[in-house]
Amino acid sequence: MTAPVFVAEPDLLADARPGAVLALTGPEGRHAVSVRRLRAGEDVVLTDGAGRGAYGTVTGVTGPDRLLVTCAEVREEPAPRPRLTVVQALPKGDRGELAVETMTETGVDAVVPWAASRCVTQWRAERGRKSLAKWRATAREAGKQARRLRFPEVAGLHSTKELLPLLAGAAFAAVLHEEGEESTAPLAGAALPRTGEVVLVVGPEGGVTPAELAAFEGAGAGAYRLGPTVLRTSTAGTAAGAVVLAATGRWS
Repeated sequence: MTAPVFVAEPDLLADARPGAVLALTGPEGRHAVSVRRLRAGEDVVLTDGAGRGAYGTVTGVTGPDRLLVTCAEVREEPAPRPRLTVVQALPKGDRGELAVETMTETGVDAVVPWAASRCVTQWRAERGRKSLAKWRATAREAGKQARRLRFPEVAGLHSTKELLPLLAGAAFAAVLHEEGEESTAPLAGAALPRTGEVVLVVGPEGGVTPAELAAFEGAGAGAYRLGPTVLRTSTAGTAAGAVVLAATGRWS
């Protein structure tokens, strides 16, 4: 059985070292004690979600939300190269959380919600705040499930115009275009960098508009296709991310 992962406060992990006893408290401590029912002798991993992790063994439970862990090893996970960011157009229903969950499990480093012209879903006022919070909570929980020490960042909602600097500053930027002709270059054959940032743009179910394509092209993002089939917006980012991670050596 693999050791479960819990999120600890950065201050707790800052002093982590082999032999140190760390007290996991708060909601994560309560989950470990009351839900997972961890007991002395079981292995656990504590992480700040920013690349630092303490691997250790439970040595005591001193309350309903307080787990004591004796640290055996501290690991630092360096920032990945290249950094992979997926711009995700807002899907309908709970498919946004599905997209974030599977992209996190795959290894995407950042997700940028995008209010594309053809998005049926709109993030406005309180609904937008709640939806963004769900995406961020999903990334956190999926990061724990995937045993990542560095969780993906989920940015605030972006307009098309707000995406342009991100695309212009990338080492490689691509728009996944389902309506592209057969002559459109396949993403699997693209010359991808080993450093810098790779940005992939995933459009909505209705597709990317000509105006959006033109704006993205002006910022340096070309149109690419994934394959002969059309994927849903909630799965395209995961599939494209896998292609990039394999091609750039991140999975080697």
